[in-house]
Amino acid sequence: MVHCGKRIFTTEKYVGQPVYVLVEAKEVGRTTTARVYEPWNKEIMKKKIRFLAIALLVMLIAAGMTILVRSLRHKAPVNELVLFGNVDIRQVELAFNGNERIVGMTAQEGDKIKKGQLLATLDSVRLAQQVSQAEAQLKAQKEVLAALEAGTRPEDIRKARADVEAAEAEQKNAEVVFRRKSMLAEKELISKQEGDDAKAAADSSRARLQAAKAALALAVAGPRREDISAARDTLKAYEAALAIANRNLEYAYLYAPSDGVIQTRILEPGDMASPQKPVFTLAITDPVWVRAYIPGPEMGKIRLGMAAEVTTDSYKGKRYKAWIGFISPTAEFTPKSVETSEVRTSLVYQVRVYACDPDNELRQGMPATVIVPLNQADTGMTPEKDRCKDH
Repeated sequence: MVHCGKRIFTTEKYVGQPVYVLVEAKEVGRTTTARVYEPWNKEIMKKKIRFLAIALLVMLIAAGMTILVRSLRHKAPVNELVLFGNVDIRQVELAFNGNERIVGMTAQEGDKIKKGQLLATLDSVRLAQQVSQAEAQLKAQKEVLAALEAGTRPEDIRKARADVEAAEAEQKNAEVVFRRKSMLAEKELISKQEGDDAKAAADSSRARLQAAKAALALAVAGPRREDISAARDTLKAYEAALAIANRNLEYAYLYAPSDGVIQTRILEPGDMASPQKPVFTLAITDPVWVRAYIPGPEMGKIRLGMAAEVTTDSYKGKRYKAWIGFISPTAEFTPKSVETSEVRTSLVYQVRVYACDPDNELRQGMPATVIVPLNQADTGMTPEKDRCKDH
């Protein structure tokens, strides 16, 4: 049948009952196309609505249970404060405190090291020679000071007395010769020049006698106090020079400042080291800390040094001993305008919680939960105390 427009037909399609079908037919040449619209069947629609209602109810129940479980999981007892944050590991850039070429390295990336462990060595030939030179100068100056402090030797004093006696004898003889030649010169038995020479010899002998007596007095008195003091100061200068040389020699060896893990090996043997060029990057893993945040209203519940515990999702059920080591004096975000009571209560403060990690399980950036018991007494322990050594 060909008909332009709409027409209602009957059919036996559904359970032997006549069903009205709305047919929209159109003749296109010799071909007839029809679009059939199924009628509203009440029984089927009721079943569909019932199924959808049950599915929606099941989804609502599942969502409610999920929210309830999560809220119960994160809801802390009234005697506990729960904070959330991330593990933060301190890093140290290790460098030589001297300028020489690296000749040896004993640590690789990933190595666990202990405090005081040797990590690298510089060429120390020149530094050792400087130490030897300073030692020799110091030894020589010690001998000089010892000689001054000991004073004049008895042998030197005896020699000075002998020089005085010799000068006295020479002076007496010169005086006798002078008197004789003076008498002869008056009688013109000798030339006047010979008399003058005899007088000059007598004067010279008297001067030598005075010089010998003065030398004897100096020998008996010993060194001057100023000379001894100057020698002591020179000795101190040489001691300081030796200490500097020894320190420079010590700088040729790079030791680990604390326990940790070698994170990066930057230089290699043959590289020129300097204080501005790090050799290793050391990750200090004991203790590590958790950087957490606490709301303003909860600030009155915690204090420095309080004991705590840290948990992570990676190691469920395991708790790490911890303590509060730092509480920020300022909020993370400062309002630009006048702070209302609602704004003040939304501010957060940074809290640094140190944690003991003997098995090296905590990693940088790992999410962590901090549990702080609120009913603990004040033990007076300072936040700087490393409690991991007592663990």
